[in-house]
Amino acid sequence: MPRPGLRSKAQARKIVRTPGNNNVIHYWRRKPSHAQCALCKKPLQSVPKLRPFKMKKTDNTSRRANRIESGRYCSKCLQTIIKESIWHS
Repeated sequence: MPRPGLRSKAQARKIVRTPGNNNVIHYWRRKPSHAQCALCKKPLQSVPKLRPFKMKKTDNTSRRANRIESGRYCSKCLQTIIKESIWHS
């Protein structure tokens, strides 16, 4: 029986034949979904699909685009937010 951390169906599995002619199961985590815009739910540009422990190892410039709130809103939604804030102030 696999260890408790490998028993969930969130693990992707593949049966591999080893050089010693044994069949073993290799487990790996699935890739996460794309980061989404908080308003329109479209995938964000230039945000990589990485698990949190790998995202920590990347530098800040590769995690998101070079504009304000780029990890939260897409460029179109951000434009509308900025325009609304200017017109309503």
